[in-house]
Amino acid sequence: MRPSHSGPRIDMQTTSSLAPETTIAVIGAGRLGGVLARALRTAGYQVLGPLRREQAMPTVDIALLCVPDAAIAAVAFVARPHARLVGHVSGATPLDDVDFSIHPLQTFAGSETPDVFHGIGAAVAGRTPDALATAEQLARGLGARPFGVDDDDRATYHAAASFSSNFVLAALDAAEQLASEAGIPADEARDRLAPLVRRTVDNWVAGGARAALTGPIARGDEATVARQRAASGGFQDLFDALAVATRAIAAREETA
Repeated sequence: MRPSHSGPRIDMQTTSSLAPETTIAVIGAGRLGGVLARALRTAGYQVLGPLRREQAMPTVDIALLCVPDAAIAAVAFVARPHARLVGHVSGATPLDDVDFSIHPLQTFAGSETPDVFHGIGAAVAGRTPDALATAEQLARGLGARPFGVDDDDRATYHAAASFSSNFVLAALDAAEQLASEAGIPADEARDRLAPLVRRTVDNWVAGGARAALTGPIARGDEATVARQRAASGGFQDLFDALAVATRAIAAREETA
C-alpha cells in the first residue's frame, strides 16, 4: 500500500504562498492546458505556455503537466531537470513521477474564461509539505477550493467525477435520442429536457438522491416502468442498469 501524500480530505489552510514572480510552465496545449494557462496569468503568475510536449522545456519554478495520463511519466522525466517542482492535473494518476497534483473538479471545453475555476473544488496532493502547499496555493490562486485525496483513493475519486459528468452525459444523450424518436427535434429536446435536468440536480444538491427521486420506480408503478423499457429500443441495456440502480435508491431509508 502506497503512503498517503495528500493529507486530510477537508479544505486546507496554509500560511505559505507563491510569490507573484513564480514561473510556471504549462505543458500540454489541450483543452485544460489553455484554460489553465490563461487563468494562472490572470492570477498574476509568470506563465510560459501552454507548451506542446515536443517543445523545449524552459527553466522554471513549476512545471505543470496537462498531458494525457499515459504521457505523464515521460514528460515529467524531461521536465524534472528544469523545474524545482513538477506537478500534474490528473485525477486518477498517483504521484509516482511528480511532486504534486492539482485536479480541478470541473469539465472544460477549452474556451472558458479564467473565472471558470472560481468556487469549484480542486483535489490536491503532494509528496512533501512544500509540494502540497504549492498545490494548495495554486488552487487558491485560481479561485478554487482545495481538498485532499490520498493516492490510494484516486481511482475511486476519479470514478466519482466520471459518474458526475461523463456518465450523466450518456444518460442525457439517450434521453435526447428517445425524445427525437418521439418526434421532438434534437435541439428542441435539449431545451425541453434541460429544466427537468437542472431541477433534478438542484434537488439532489439540496437533499441527496433518495429525497430527489420521483417517477414510476419511486412510486412502485412497475407497469409504467415496463412500458418505458419496451419503448427504450436500443437503450434497453442502459435502461435495465439504471433501473436497478434507481430501485436501490428507492429502497433506501430517507435520512433526516
